[in-house]
Amino acid sequence: MMDRHREIPHTIEVRGPDVTRPAVREFVRGAAWWAPDGRPVRADPADRDRLPADTWERARMPAGVRLRFTARGVTAVEVAYEAQEPSEADGRRGMPPVFTVIGGVDVRADPGAHVARLPLPRPDGTYTVQLPERLRPLIRDLRVRGDGTLEPAPPRPRWLVYGDSLAEGRAATRPHFTWPSVAGRALGVEDVNLGYAGAARGELASAQQLASLKADLLTIAFGTDCWSRTPHSAPLLYETLRAFLTVVRAGHPYVPLLVLSPALRPEAEAAPNELGATLAELRDAVERAARDAVDGGDKRLVLLPGRDLLTAEHLVDGVHPGDRGHLLLARAVAENLAGNGSLTDGIP
Repeated sequence: MMDRHREIPHTIEVRGPDVTRPAVREFVRGAAWWAPDGRPVRADPADRDRLPADTWERARMPAGVRLRFTARGVTAVEVAYEAQEPSEADGRRGMPPVFTVIGGVDVRADPGAHVARLPLPRPDGTYTVQLPERLRPLIRDLRVRGDGTLEPAPPRPRWLVYGDSLAEGRAATRPHFTWPSVAGRALGVEDVNLGYAGAARGELASAQQLASLKADLLTIAFGTDCWSRTPHSAPLLYETLRAFLTVVRAGHPYVPLLVLSPALRPEAEAAPNELGATLAELRDAVERAARDAVDGGDKRLVLLPGRDLLTAEHLVDGVHPGDRGHLLLARAVAENLAGNGSLTDGIP
């Protein structure tokens, strides 16, 4: 049963031969907020002074943000955009700077102001276009040539995913290969990626922001960054997650919620951090906090233990999964959210 909240865009059309300045935001999916300059961001700009600087920096990178539209009689779509030089952190991401028509082609993107022409596989259909995330583009315009039309794709349930670099998709080769994106397509929902690489530690400001958003499904997947970057003890992480869940539940008391505990990280499993906690102990703290929330009456919360979902061979750098690892995570998450395997048949 989905929550009462739904995000329903207004129906508009973009017509050829050269229609400019449509309501571009109506075509954008996966955006939680908008910066003053019009770029989609993944944390509330009005609340940025309460966020750690590293969280806000990752929130400015539009992980998972995409265009989604229904075409009728359209052979190609032109996207006018302004893109930035990648930051040092984004420059290390393996994803190439391309617009990707899922099921179609990649079109290279460059810093500066440009127009990308995106051929469509068929003139009629509903399409998703992933953005060149590392360039943090501002989409200025959508255009079609000829007599065809574009409309915003029909609305779907909204799934908020809070997590760390694994959710953001640090080592995936394309944005649509990350586990939130793959699972979102399998479930038929609009995933909103709130993964902050190196910067997801269960801050209550982030919990309050999640609570303020519309949501039909929720997933919380953090803990790895609490081993090294900002060390936590097991008791501290336990209480952090309990508080995080309490705040999120204040905004979404009945929304199905999945807690995913940290995946395998071989170097950290038995190694104590600065506060003496191993990742195995931190994972146990996450899982105990989730189980205790269920025992306390949260019957719409499900725990997915992350330790055995991946093996070392799925990690490209000892920490982050490659594309195959993301597929495995996506399948496990989608099966748990769906309650059965029927919605995950499209995941290899």
